[in-house]
Amino acid sequence: MTATQTETFSAADSEYMGHALQLARRGQYTAHPNPRVGCVIVRDGKMVGSGWHREAGTEHAEIHALNEAGSTAEGATVYVTLEPCAHHGRTPPCCDALIAAGVARVVAAMEDPFKKVSGKGLKALRRAGIEVSCGLLRNAAAAMNEGFISRVERGRPFVRLKVACSLDGCTAMADGHSQWITGPQARADVQRLRAASGAILTGIGTVLADDPSLTVREPDLVSRQPLRVIADSRLRMPPSACMLELPGETLVFCINDENRQALEARGATVCCMSGAGQLSLAGVLQELGKLDVNDLLVEAGQTLAGTLLTEELVDELVIYQAPHIMGSETRGMFSTPLWEGLEQKMALSISDMRRVGADMRITARPAPAS
Repeated sequence: MTATQTETFSAADSEYMGHALQLARRGQYTAHPNPRVGCVIVRDGKMVGSGWHREAGTEHAEIHALNEAGSTAEGATVYVTLEPCAHHGRTPPCCDALIAAGVARVVAAMEDPFKKVSGKGLKALRRAGIEVSCGLLRNAAAAMNEGFISRVERGRPFVRLKVACSLDGCTAMADGHSQWITGPQARADVQRLRAASGAILTGIGTVLADDPSLTVREPDLVSRQPLRVIADSRLRMPPSACMLELPGETLVFCINDENRQALEARGATVCCMSGAGQLSLAGVLQELGKLDVNDLLVEAGQTLAGTLLTEELVDELVIYQAPHIMGSETRGMFSTPLWEGLEQKMALSISDMRRVGADMRITARPAPAS
């Protein structure tokens, strides 16, 4: 197929791939750091096998679907949301299993951006005489794995900044009190964001003020605790912090490690980075990428949140806005350099607005420069 040609798909193709995408979502909280993948096998107009990738190190979606289909996979069409792997990782190549099963056609939503796989799985299937198509519902498949794609292509996680504020944009009273600005439904929604993230980042100011746990507290969502990440240039992290008593790992980034021994004795990992008085947040993101973090949720005060925005390191904002006014003597959402004119404003593209209990949840992304 040349670069100018496009694939054509039937309504039935779209329906089955849509079902595969629904299956992939079941791995939203468990597949990390692997991509979320779903697979459906169809023969003679009937679905004979289905599966999704549940957890890293376990069988991929295609293998679950093949096991369910058994001998009926021969001559069937396979719909998979990501190109079947062609390399030996913790599991054997899925394309080899599809070839051995004798499937007739494979429809993939998108190529795998991972270099060891990208294009190789589809080529292997074609060489085996299997009809291969790619690109059906590509955007939906990519949106489900933005974190994985970000880590593979940019070397850093997809950064999602969460903010809870009042209608007038306040995040805390002047004395720092902020519990609770939003209602219970919004707070439960944040638990789902945490569960879907590989790591949660906050600043040392939040740790000292609030002593947060940064854990997933909903039992139905807990398959693992996200990595807790603290930006702490001068390493002021107290060894008595409550998060160090909780399940999961805590990673502290600093440029001064004088307090290192005390923290490491409490189970924390300390990463000391070079820097001239200020921690490089871009460097922190690159280090998290090396640790296979796909999605990073930021729950921080106005200083860290503002710095991430100013340095253009935020990919998406999730703002929970409560229907009340907190007044002028309060803390705002972001601390930024002085923006002297409207031309310096940061434009956002809103992708979703919906009620969550009594609050409004706004999902937006920094708009590309015009």
